[in-house]
Amino acid sequence: AAAGLSYVGAYVINTYKSYDNFLQDKYALLPAVIIICVAVVMFIIGLIGCCATFRESRVGLGLFLAIILVIFIAEVSAFVLGFVYREKVKTDVQDTMHSVFEKYNGKNAESTVVDYLQEQLRCCGVKNYSDWTTTQWFNSTGNNSVPLSCCKQDMKNCTGRLDQPQEL
Repeated sequence: AAAGLSYVGAYVINTYKSYDNFLQDKYALLPAVIIICVAVVMFIIGLIGCCATFRESRVGLGLFLAIILVIFIAEVSAFVLGFVYREKVKTDVQDTMHSVFEKYNGKNAESTVVDYLQEQLRCCGVKNYSDWTTTQWFNSTGNNSVPLSCCKQDMKNCTGRLDQPQEL
């Protein structure tokens, strides 16, 4: 389990590099770091449990039980906090995404990240393609279109125009 958690934590950190402009808050990596720390702690606890079982130590097994109970209480607390603050996290991420979309000009680093995100997630805008209508880029292009990264991958002649929403 510790090895699996280590892999997940490392994968999240590696994936973060592609989306770091959207997740401008450096605390976005905190869950991945916590996952890796939990993996290390799980390895140590597992080692204590194995050694206590192997030596048939009542004190060691009691310590192992106490540690497992503390971990269970921490997991329940984390679940409750995640449930309570889910809307705040959602609005914070959406606000950050809207600010990155505002900086879109088709050439800067934020633009590259927006295009990458829309292509990978096969989406357009924060909620839908109409989010682009309030951006500076949309108003400056004057051609009533969204970036080509909004186009469906199987559409070869997509221009990103809003009068053809079936292609977005």
